[in-house]
Amino acid sequence: MLIFLAVLLNKSIYILGYSGHAYVILDSLAKLNVKVLGYFDFEPCNSFDNFYDLEYKGNEKLVDLNFIDDSSYVFPSIGDNYIRIKLVQFIEENKLAQTNIIDPQAIVSNRAIIESSVYVAPGAIINSRALIKKGSIINSGATIEHECVIGEFSHIAPNSVLTGNVIIGKNTLVGANAVITPGVTIGNNVIIGAGSVVTKDIPDNSKWVGNPLRML
Repeated sequence: MLIFLAVLLNKSIYILGYSGHAYVILDSLAKLNVKVLGYFDFEPCNSFDNFYDLEYKGNEKLVDLNFIDDSSYVFPSIGDNYIRIKLVQFIEENKLAQTNIIDPQAIVSNRAIIESSVYVAPGAIINSRALIKKGSIINSGATIEHECVIGEFSHIAPNSVLTGNVIIGKNTLVGANAVITPGVTIGNNVIIGAGSVVTKDIPDNSKWVGNPLRML
């Protein structure tokens, strides 16, 4: 498992984006005692929403690299998959330091692999030999069973269950409380609606909902 490096190396962190998903990430960082140096977003938030009292550093699409040195990580704290892709591309192109963030209340096997810019939320379970590829979100209470593969920039929503040997493609959303049965492969750019039960392979670029499952 790629553990949360900022704790071991005593590094601080900047976040890209400061709204709903970022609030959950900031709670995890607080538990980990990691210092957040500031946030980048399209505009400063108002004082009511800035309850973490973070310093605004500029537009997330026009990040001033003068603020960022080698002693700090940069993390994409946006829930939208497409925006997160662009932010991670920016981080990689500018060779900024990356990490993953694993909430202390998540359960992650030491035989799982968690790539960079991944967030694992409280209550999530990731079991042995699972692979979570870069830029993905494993949200609160989600279960990723043994030997599952989560593609880049995908989002596994709260309380969804992926049973053993499930493969999820790139930029795919598995909705809250969905269940994916063993051995199923779900393609790229797919949306699985909340509460759906998936018992068969799903092709790329499609939307599915319900139990029994149907395509929209």
